[in-house]
Amino acid sequence: MTDMITQLSRIAGPAFVLTGSDLEAWSSDWVGVYHWTPLAVVRPANTAQVSQIVKLANQTGTPVVPVSGNTGLTGGSSAEGAIMLSLDRMSTIREIRPDARLAIVEAGAILSSIHDAADAHDLIFPLTFGARGSAMIGGALSTNAGGSNVLRYGSTRDLCLGLEVVLPSGEILDMMSALHKNNSGYDLRHLMIGAEGTLGIITAAVLKLEPKPLAYATAMVAAPSIDQALVLLNRLQSETSGAVEAFEYMPGPYIQAHMKRFPDARAPFDTRYDVNIMIEVGATSARDATPLPDGAIPVVDQLENTLADLYEAGLVLDAVVAKTDAQRAEMWARREAAAEVSRMRHPSVDNDIAVPVDKMQTLVAQIDTRARAFDPEIVILSVAHLGDGNLHFCGWPSTDDPVIHAAIHEAVEDLTIELGGSFSAEHGIGLSKLASMKQRKSSEALTTMRVIKHALDPNNILNPGKVLPET
Repeated sequence: MTDMITQLSRIAGPAFVLTGSDLEAWSSDWVGVYHWTPLAVVRPANTAQVSQIVKLANQTGTPVVPVSGNTGLTGGSSAEGAIMLSLDRMSTIREIRPDARLAIVEAGAILSSIHDAADAHDLIFPLTFGARGSAMIGGALSTNAGGSNVLRYGSTRDLCLGLEVVLPSGEILDMMSALHKNNSGYDLRHLMIGAEGTLGIITAAVLKLEPKPLAYATAMVAAPSIDQALVLLNRLQSETSGAVEAFEYMPGPYIQAHMKRFPDARAPFDTRYDVNIMIEVGATSARDATPLPDGAIPVVDQLENTLADLYEAGLVLDAVVAKTDAQRAEMWARREAAAEVSRMRHPSVDNDIAVPVDKMQTLVAQIDTRARAFDPEIVILSVAHLGDGNLHFCGWPSTDDPVIHAAIHEAVEDLTIELGGSFSAEHGIGLSKLASMKQRKSSEALTTMRVIKHALDPNNILNPGKVLPET
């Protein structure tokens, strides 16, 4: 071990190889479920150093676990006895190219820093979620993160044009293309995105930027049902040419829990409703964003008129449209507090699942029925990226019995698969979903994945034990 630490110190510098008591801050995940003790934490300054570290690890058979902001929810950064490779020093935003609408960044760049850099050019990098102030782009790419704007812009995979990756051999794979079309063989970029650091370590990326909306129309809406909320979504998509950026579902129990966690927060409506939706439309044309003579914003007027029409038709029960930036921020804060709200009570049962959007009503209703068959007193406060069919199931059981917790979790996944869905939507597999991978992924798919893993990483040094269940 001493010799390994010495060699790592020669590569990265002694100040950037952490051992002993300095490992404490790096020895658990964000949610506190997984705990480990790394061999060392190494903080390289550049891709060349990453390459040297991985070559050393490959030669010695030492596992390497890459870590970005450590904001993951599935144990993907667990690193018992491994070299924990932190990309936090590699945080440079190398270039913003406004005419091409792209950013060239290092893997350790914090998401909010990329947002700020794009904003300086009246552009946006549209990937956003609650942990954006600490999450790094390398981790977002490695888990193919989703977030609240997938409906309009797609997931992280859709926002990446090129990558730089250090392979398990230590070789550097340069795929830093800025091309939108490149049909030249297997798409190795997409192979690396979502692989959770098991096939290579992402060190830099070329990202797509989008025009910054000139105005937003944001509202909280109460609907009679999820199916009727989707009528609203489809109408807004048609009327705005696909400009709906967020369509977020929050049930009544979640609203109650949010107000308990944040006593100063206001309820979205004077009346309690079961189906609460946060809508945001982004206007990028001056026609939709320039104030009218009476001060009204066209995109806001359009949203208000649509909501009024659907109210008359009985498809909307109530609505509040944000009139100020503070009101818009309040609506977003309510949704983005979901991770914090869900952890108010222990134990909890959770699933990150996805179904076709027209199956969401059935999913939510049947989850309630099936979960209560095991625990009639369970409190269910799931939230959803309703526009893309991603539900974050969260239940607070009335019992500490782990057998019942497991049964509820299993029932939710069973239902999801029955409805043509996936047991993993946007948080990755890590450790927590290995059993689901083994049970629910086809043997053909798992065999193919193992062949790819062995071909690229025959010594199994990169994030071993994650994503692929043991045979």
